[in-house]
Amino acid sequence: MATRTVPTAAVALGVAALLTAAMTAASAAPAAPAPAARKATAARKATAARTTTTAAVTGGQSAVRRPVQRPVLVDCFWHARVQPKDFILACGDGNSLLDSLHWSSWGVHSATGRGVNWVNDCKPYCAVGKFHAYRVTVRLDRAETWKRHPALMQFTRMRLYYPDGRPDGYQAVETLPLWN
Repeated sequence: MATRTVPTAAVALGVAALLTAAMTAASAAPAAPAPAARKATAARKATAARTTTTAAVTGGQSAVRRPVQRPVLVDCFWHARVQPKDFILACGDGNSLLDSLHWSSWGVHSATGRGVNWVNDCKPYCAVGKFHAYRVTVRLDRAETWKRHPALMQFTRMRLYYPDGRPDGYQAVETLPLWN
């Protein structure tokens, strides 16, 4: 009887090991999306950044209409955003962010909005500092091709206008380059 159970146990153990290995390999390597799916995703992203505004291009006897692309604002996580409600300015530590943004315009060349800039005073140091709210007008401009997604344009400069108070060390108008 003892000789009979040993081979059965060995076979069961071997089958379990093979099943475990197969399941681990399958879960560790998810299937890559098909090229068509990747192209469709890229097309959806590009379409999301376009407006319904069109420009007429005349040629010969008929006019061809094509969409005019609205530039995006690229956030800390490399997401393309159009008219975001919030935006982190200090990606490394989150000590400065724009909130409650309301955009009065978002065009091909610039965008303008208003909101609140929450800034940590970092006193006595940032971990225990307090956040203070400052009214701000935000202006985005200098649209350029986004290096990560050449089909999209992105704003590369942000100006912050503080009509009332402003954080210590800030100017009434702060100009910030945006990453590409």
